Amino acid sequence: MPSGEDGSIITFLKRELEASFVKIDSMEKENHELKQEMGRLKAQINTLKAHDLERKSMLWKKLQSSMDCGKVIDEPTQKTKLQVAVPEAPLKKPTSNHTEANAILPKPPPSPPQSLQKRVTAPPPPPPPLPSSPVGSRAVRRVPAVMEFYRSLMKRDTQKENKNGATGFLPVTSRDMIGEIENRSTYLTSIKSDVEKYGQLLNFLIREVQSAAFTEISDVEAFVKWLDGELSCLVDERAVLKHFPQWPERKADALREAAFSYRDLKNLESEVLAFKSIPKQPLIQSLRKIQALEDRVESSISGLERTRESTSKRYKELQIPWQWLMDTGVVGQIKLSSLKLARECMRRIAKELKGNEASREGDLLIQGVRFAFRVHQFAGGFDTETMNAFEELKEIGSSIYNK
Repeated sequence: MPSGEDGSIITFLKRELEASFVKIDSMEKENHELKQEMGRLKAQINTLKAHDLERKSMLWKKLQSSMDCGKVIDEPTQKTKLQVAVPEAPLKKPTSNHTEANAILPKPPPSPPQSLQKRVTAPPPPPPPLPSSPVGSRAVRRVPAVMEFYRSLMKRDTQKENKNGATGFLPVTSRDMIGEIENRSTYLTSIKSDVEKYGQLLNFLIREVQSAAFTEISDVEAFVKWLDGELSCLVDERAVLKHFPQWPERKADALREAAFSYRDLKNLESEVLAFKSIPKQPLIQSLRKIQALEDRVESSISGLERTRESTSKRYKELQIPWQWLMDTGVVGQIKLSSLKLARECMRRIAKELKGNEASREGDLLIQGVRFAFRVHQFAGGFDTETMNAFEELKEIGSSIYNK
């Protein structure tokens, strides 16, 4: 029998042990939540990267087309035609008669996506192409971020010299400062010019975004593509739109978010459905590709599901389709597409087990069953074709273990 002192020590150790178990459980739960959050952030980063790449590609095409046009509009009379003040009254949609807006911008209006033509009856004429500065065979444009970073470095350098009591003249720095001021002035002038030049177009786009209401997410994708094409004429979209306080930034950002998330999912679905295991490829390499693709699918869906409730509520408020986020919509279709990966994995392993006796000694069968179970839980079950592949693998496994 333990003494009273020993009993108290044992009791204390038990309590410490129980407290340690509680801490371990809490840490595991926190670790799981951090992994989920990391997956969500990765999905958002991928979406933003895709958006940025598309905008850059669209802008490059716009600049390239302006170079192909030949001459840049520089005659005084033509410049006068391009200087359009921001209208105070609402813009009237163009009619069959020659209105003032059509006289100023004579190019034919851009055609909105086919699914939007019933709602967007007559978009305004597009602005003339922006002049570009040719460098060799490429067109370049000013990047405000470079100028801002240069200004900050110059400011720090000047403060350091003043602190050290430097009084000598710096001709090179003076020239740099003059050039910086000129560059900054050119950038601000371009912003002001865009505000005046594209005022009518932007007021029209503001009304289009404000009144946008869709029932199909594919229509949102088409609308956003059209909208980005219209805004690509601006030298700096954010800076120009700051001069239009009525711009519905929250709704425009939500439309873009929905469109790019939907497109990323559809591209991922296409990649999964098009995947096919190459027979000549080493088994391990093939299984790793299948595993990596399934990881991407589950990560994307997990990120959407974690924020699905709040996102759906926001989309409803802004008249943006939200049903595609449910398991009965596009998200559910992506889950079912992962069954293709399960079939490819099980069939490849079954073929290996049939043709290679040495592979039966390892854990190849266990890997195939484990992956099949993972996809089963993720997709919510198997279809007939996937079930047949599983039965074939199961039969081979039974013959191995019964020997």
